Amino acid sequence: MTTYKEIFGKQVKNLSSDPANDAEGQIWFNTTSGTFKSLLATAAWSSGGNLTLARRAVGGAGTLTAGLAMGGKAGPGSGTAMTSATEEYNGVGWVSSGALGTARYAGQSAGTQTAALYASGNTTTAVTANSEEYNGTAWTEGNNMNTARFLGSQGFGVQTAAVGVAGYVPGTGNVLSTEEYDGSSWSNGNNMNTNRRQMGAFGILTAGVIAGGSSPTLAAVEEYDGTNWTSVTSLPVAVFDNACSGTQTDGLSFLGNGFTTNTFKYDGTNWTATSSAGTARGSSMGAGTSTATLAAGGNTPAVSSLTEEFNFSTTVTTGAAWASSNNVNTGRRALWGAGTQTAGLIFGGYLGPPGSSADTEEYNGTSWSEQNNLNTAGYHISGTGTQTAALAFCRGASAPLFKLTEEYNGTSWSEQNDMGTGRYIAGGFGIQTAAVAVGGYPGPGIATEHYDGSSWTASNNYPTTMYAMGSCGTQTAGLGCGGWNQSPANNVSNITGEYDGTNWTTGGSMVQAINGGFASGSQTDAVFFGGNINPGIMTQATKYDGTSWVTSASLATGRNSLAGGSTSGASAFAAAGGVGGSPGNSNSTEEFTAETTAANVETLTTS
Repeated sequence: MTTYKEIFGKQVKNLSSDPANDAEGQIWFNTTSGTFKSLLATAAWSSGGNLTLARRAVGGAGTLTAGLAMGGKAGPGSGTAMTSATEEYNGVGWVSSGALGTARYAGQSAGTQTAALYASGNTTTAVTANSEEYNGTAWTEGNNMNTARFLGSQGFGVQTAAVGVAGYVPGTGNVLSTEEYDGSSWSNGNNMNTNRRQMGAFGILTAGVIAGGSSPTLAAVEEYDGTNWTSVTSLPVAVFDNACSGTQTDGLSFLGNGFTTNTFKYDGTNWTATSSAGTARGSSMGAGTSTATLAAGGNTPAVSSLTEEFNFSTTVTTGAAWASSNNVNTGRRALWGAGTQTAGLIFGGYLGPPGSSADTEEYNGTSWSEQNNLNTAGYHISGTGTQTAALAFCRGASAPLFKLTEEYNGTSWSEQNDMGTGRYIAGGFGIQTAAVAVGGYPGPGIATEHYDGSSWTASNNYPTTMYAMGSCGTQTAGLGCGGWNQSPANNVSNITGEYDGTNWTTGGSMVQAINGGFASGSQTDAVFFGGNINPGIMTQATKYDGTSWVTSASLATGRNSLAGGSTSGASAFAAAGGVGGSPGNSNSTEEFTAETTAANVETLTTS
């Protein structure tokens, strides 16, 4: 009998567990399950961290793990809400970077995250020919295009060899013209064959593709060889404001106005449908390859911050997400949370008239149950610990309550020694026998204290006076983030403080200034959610890896002064909180799960 090895030159290995992700078609025999298995590559879209600024007609460049979004229109319709905002994507979430010199939308973009180009577009006053270059930090002015235009192709190529084509010129209409950029100046090339605007584009200067467009809505596709345009196989359906990525022989066209979730793959000759995106939209940015693609922003028709990732891989990616769970029994805000997503605890808070709450509730990962109350009600309370060993300290209502400390043993609360510095709206982290209180109001909002299970002692101060901050971690590896900065005057902060058990140092700045949110996790793996931004209440969560913050999935319900808990940024719960004014208290619960990846293993039949 001929063996597999004799036929294919490889031996099927016996393994007790599935191996780490390798290559499609890898085959092994799992001795635990008694089955043959293989890795299977599939195409799929998954959620990524949302843009910090919702916008449409946004420029894009780079790759799935090093993407760039620039410019766009942050408001609906034909208003003047142009933006100069630039954001960078690291494969998980977005962070703000240096702004364009000229705010605009519907320009032409090309290049990488560290060497990008953005040219033309519509400003608040006029259509522009302006061209700018990005070095990974800041934009600088380059020489203008020869023809001012907007609503052209996305553009394609690299910073020193880019192509901008077509578009709309007020008073003239659609233009057929092509321009090439050599890193210094723009020169005119040959016209494309079909008059259009708002089409997708991908490739390089000598091997580019444009697909779709308007007006009218087109399915027509053309290829560019660095000199001439040639009409080739059309898209399966007509589309405009579609996004694209990849090369002339291996590309993607996806999304588009209509609004559509369609995704089509191009092999240099033909288009074939592949996995549809999760949310229909147009005017999104696109970047990456045909197997690893980034799409962000656009309109649904509302202006969107949504980010999605396309992967054709043996790895299955599940995007970060919040999922609704059962409500807490008593809606309130300015409460505190401790524990984990499957063993959580909330206590205290503000009910609105008639005032403070002493309510305590436990969460089992599914539902909440009422427990024995705190001995003393209070709001803007702080705490830490676990479901069966928690600590409550600092609470508002009146000055005598600022120093109160209570311990929870899983059944009841008991009074403990007071804090040294009275305050409320403070940060708190650690465990019941090794806890930290930091910041707070009325001050001084820099004070740090340690609790050892019996008494409080002063430690070194926080970098700046702060209250209403997020906080998490342990007594020797703690994190403070955001809040109200009291000096020199009240203002929302984006400061991150890292604590080593003795001293505070400044960490990476938050994605944006925020106060009144909640942080869960550790110093090197934290998630921050909820809170107040200027203006409005935050829905988007952000993640910290010990160095920098990036965006993540959004809460279904934006709220401030909420509670939460977890020991890592991989999971958390968000409970209750305020939704925008008195009474305005939420009783909702949401659970966070960070992005996960897993090998796509298929069990083979013996036949």
